[in-house]
Order: sequence, then C-alpha cells, then structure tokens
Amino acid sequence: MTRNGIIGAGNWLVDKVKLIDRWPGEGNLCNISKQIAATGGGPANVLFDLAAMDPSLPLFAAGLVGKDNEGDFILNEIKKRNIDSSGMLRTDKADTSYTDVMSGNGRRTFFHCRGANALLDCDMLSGIDVPAKFFYLAYLLLLDSLDASDPEFGTRAARLLSILQKHGYKTVVDFVSEAPEKFRRIVMPSLPYTDILVVNEVEASACSGIELRRADGSINGAGLPGAVKFLLDNGVKETVVIHFPEGACGMQRGGEFVYAPSCYIARADIVGSNGAGDAYCAGVMYALHQDWSLEDALKLGSASSHFNLKSATASGGAVSLAEMKKFLVNCKYEPMIEGLP
Repeated sequence: MTRNGIIGAGNWLVDKVKLIDRWPGEGNLCNISKQIAATGGGPANVLFDLAAMDPSLPLFAAGLVGKDNEGDFILNEIKKRNIDSSGMLRTDKADTSYTDVMSGNGRRTFFHCRGANALLDCDMLSGIDVPAKFFYLAYLLLLDSLDASDPEFGTRAARLLSILQKHGYKTVVDFVSEAPEKFRRIVMPSLPYTDILVVNEVEASACSGIELRRADGSINGAGLPGAVKFLLDNGVKETVVIHFPEGACGMQRGGEFVYAPSCYIARADIVGSNGAGDAYCAGVMYALHQDWSLEDALKLGSASSHFNLKSATASGGAVSLAEMKKFLVNCKYEPMIEGLP
C-alpha cells in the first residue's frame, strides 16, 4: 500500500479565547476586549494548519467529543476543511473538553476542562484503518485514559503507538509541559514506539534532565545536542525536533545535529501565541511527510509558527504552502544562540 496523508488524534476541544489588556495579580481585575470561540487541541490545530497549507493532502481526524453543542461545533469545523471525520466518536458520559485561554501581550494562560478527552482510550483508536502515512497523537499528559499505566507497555498510549506502528503508520508524538516526575512516568514509555518527536525546550528538559533554559532566560545552546541525543537514545526511532521562540534544532538517527534560527517577528505584530507550537509541528510534519531535509523542515515549521503568531486563535493565522515559501525567500531570522556545536 502506498500511504499518503496524516491522522490527527488526541485532544479535541473548544478554545474560548479571551483577549485581555493586562495580567492581573490575585484578586485584581483586567478587561476582556474580545472573545473568540475556536477549535483547539493538538490534532485540531495541526490538521487545520495542514488543511490551509496543502488542501490536496489527505487528512483524518480521530478523537472523542460529547453529544453537545461544542461537539457539534468541532465536527462542523472539521467538515468545513474537508477532513475525514470517520475516526471521531461521541459520548454522552462527558461534555466536550474546553479551555479558557487568556491571551494578551503575546502571552497566554490556560484553564482547562478535560471532559470527554479523559475517556479516550487505546481501544477507540487502535482499529483505525485509513491509508495515511503519519499518525499524530497529542497531547500526552493530558489524556487520562491513555496516560494510565499498562502492565506490558508502561502506559496505554505506548500500547496504542505500538499497535499503530505494526499497522504501518509512522507515529508522531507531542505532549504538554508538566512536572519532570510525570514525564518520566508517562512520557518515557512511549518513546520506543515514537518515530518522530516534536517538543519544546521545557518538555525536552523535563525528559532529559538537561537545563535548556537558563535562569536568566537564555537558551543553553551547548545543552541542545545532549537533549536531542538523550531522546534518541531512549527510543525515538527516526527524528527528534526541539523548538523554542529563538529557533529549533533536531537530529535524525544516524545523521548530524541541525540548528535553524526562528523567523523574526516584531513584538507589535504578535497577536497571540496560542497554538504556535502546534503550528511549528504542522510545518515540520508536512516537510517530513514530503521527504524534505530536516533543515528545510525546521524552516517550514518556523514560517508556520510565524503566521500563527499573527492570530489570537490556534489556527486562525494558517496560510498556504505557497505563501510560506514566498515568505521564506526574504525572511529575516533571529540571531544565532551561543554555545552551539
């Protein structure tokens, strides 16, 4: 079988984005200038970015939503983008998951209700049978049933990824930032069943124990190769990418360490950073799906993230591949960080 396309599975939710004028202290007040409802969660953000990037790429949605208005909203948004929704299930045992996103001055804070996502389990996803090439799962540490322990694989997510690899899919995994002890318990068992891992510097640091963001806020460039190597040594089969606002780095098994600075964006042009990491992942995943070089994948990821920052919602800034390629021709980049090999 010739495989083509990407499955996005995991957290499906509604982002209730509120643009605020400042960050209040405890007990203080801020003003909401605008409220926007949009789909959110890793699979929605990535698939919707990919749909804008290349409408010809086959895309498949898989997950669990409630039998409520929010669930209807998500399914309608999937349909608008011509994404196959045959893998989307519904339940009356929980409401659709949602997140209140407070966004202002280029920062955001999340208040999350797990809802139906907490019930999504291995058995609901292991029977997927579509001719896609990649199976993307996000976010570990936010999917209660898949994060649960498994006597053979360590976690239910690891069991699921193992099954899907045997079905012929390349697995792509992302997770949320959490305490280091949770990473060791929940994330590490999935690494041997992960083909491509795309994470930020906080998550890579929590896994590896290597300080990647110093106390003064600067990136520890000298520590990046070790963090990438740690993730490969602990099971990731093909590619590791670590991204952060200043740039990104990565390595493919048997290949060389690669670094690429981020596309420059003026602070005044940043509307919100909600979904910026997922936009980066979408660009990297598209490039790797098309067999581009890792360096070009890092650049496309940065371009995708750049446009995302110009929107308050997680995928509202998504543009076409042609527009990103045009942008990259004369793109200005952030300065190279210190300490790189």
